[in-house]
Amino acid sequence: MNLFKWGKLSEDKKIIKFNFSNPWYLIIALALLKLIIHFITSANYGLQRDAYLYIAEAHHLSFGYLSIPPLTPVLIRIMELFFGDSVFAVRVLPALIGALSIVVIGKMVLEFGGKHWAILLACVSFLMSPAFLRSNSLLQPVSVNQFFWLISLYIVLKMVKTRNTDYWAYLGIIWGLAFLNKYSIVFLAAAVFLGLLITKRRYLIQSPNLLIGIGFGLLIISPNLVWQHMHNWPVITHMIELTQNQLVNVNIVDFLVMQLFMNANAFLIWFAGFLFLLFSREEKSYRVLGFTYIFLLLILIGLRGKFYYTLGIYTMLFAAGGYFFEKHLKGRWALINKILLVLIIVTAFPILPYSLPILSYNSLAAYCAISSSKGFDGPLRWEDGRIHAIPQDYADMTGWTELARIVKNAYNSLTAEEKNRTAIFTENYGQAGAIRYHTLKDGLPEPISFSDNFLLWAPGNVDIDVLIYVNDDTSDVSKYFTEITKVGQITDRWAREYGLPVFLCKQPQNDFALFYRNKLHELRSRYD
Repeated sequence: MNLFKWGKLSEDKKIIKFNFSNPWYLIIALALLKLIIHFITSANYGLQRDAYLYIAEAHHLSFGYLSIPPLTPVLIRIMELFFGDSVFAVRVLPALIGALSIVVIGKMVLEFGGKHWAILLACVSFLMSPAFLRSNSLLQPVSVNQFFWLISLYIVLKMVKTRNTDYWAYLGIIWGLAFLNKYSIVFLAAAVFLGLLITKRRYLIQSPNLLIGIGFGLLIISPNLVWQHMHNWPVITHMIELTQNQLVNVNIVDFLVMQLFMNANAFLIWFAGFLFLLFSREEKSYRVLGFTYIFLLLILIGLRGKFYYTLGIYTMLFAAGGYFFEKHLKGRWALINKILLVLIIVTAFPILPYSLPILSYNSLAAYCAISSSKGFDGPLRWEDGRIHAIPQDYADMTGWTELARIVKNAYNSLTAEEKNRTAIFTENYGQAGAIRYHTLKDGLPEPISFSDNFLLWAPGNVDIDVLIYVNDDTSDVSKYFTEITKVGQITDRWAREYGLPVFLCKQPQNDFALFYRNKLHELRSRYD
């Protein structure tokens, strides 16, 4: 990669000049711009609910967890060693993933045969994508998952282009690692196989190297499969709960409409890329990738998957679309490439408040009300299927520091003897993770919860005199504590947990410890 070239200053001196003709210079510049965008917005809002869980899991490393595979917590722990655990530092990981994605998209464009304008159209489509801006600002397995999808599709491109089946080994490794990050990689793998079967490249599946790739993949995922088996396959339990509580609200029309809106500003790019992959006569080998997109849609529609489960495949379509326009719009038609680039950028700005935390919550709510009145309310639909004032992810980013402060004040109001015999119990993992993150360094005990992986970390017995109880329902504890005092509640009206109370419970009855043990055993038994 020759980003620089030597220019003569005199007979015995040289200076370094940028080699502007090298497309890698453009790719790296766009990747750095992606980093800057996320760095300057990363600390505007607090951490999202799920991030608190993943950070807690990073300090309880395991081969598996109840709702996710083990890779994301491992990556978080590694990043903490280098950058710490501030809100800014926590969001470095998804920002880096976004920057690396631009590098791979650029490389994919080069593999198609594209040059500078193809790189600009493809990479800026990703850079200004409302959906990818949002996912690369959240500490979730999603960003890493999308990156693995991109790498996978790049390898598939290389394999169908070169007809070299050695790439099955690389795919096996990447899919194995991707499985350890998010199980949805199986949807993409299935779509790739179906895409190969329906085209003349089906002979690639007949190669013995496919078995080698499968072997590598199984070897990589085996520790997680063993963990799943030892805990009675919690991934199945999680999927059943997800289907009953969230996926039941998914419908085909919304799913397809949101495919258009996720990357609406770059619609012409990715849709042209899809048509090129599927119908190009000159480059028929790429039809595998076009059919992969179709089969992925069909698989997720059949499984009632959420619309954003497909997001990782659009990076491939960006690359193909950028190449298509650069290849076919030449001479006097080349001006259209510049117009497209401007459109990608300009049309993204109205959607930026939904993508990045750039507005205050009051301003965000006002902006959402205006856009909702004009019919743009898709991003305001929460998991419950209803339209709310602000996007769910943003509602999940506020109220947590207030909750932690209430709990901390309640704890500090106790005597030293009471503190030694105090436990903190929360209703869900978001509350537990947030309290842990914001108070553990202050000496408070780690919160107990029966939600998600906190269930497996909960102590087997509790011998306490005081319980700080975070829940809007006191029916359980009222039977076992004679003194229950409300010490505060979340007052941030934009918080998803708005109104959540905190109770200080004292004078436990003799059978509270037995109640706790029985409840813990009942809930844990499904994973034994």
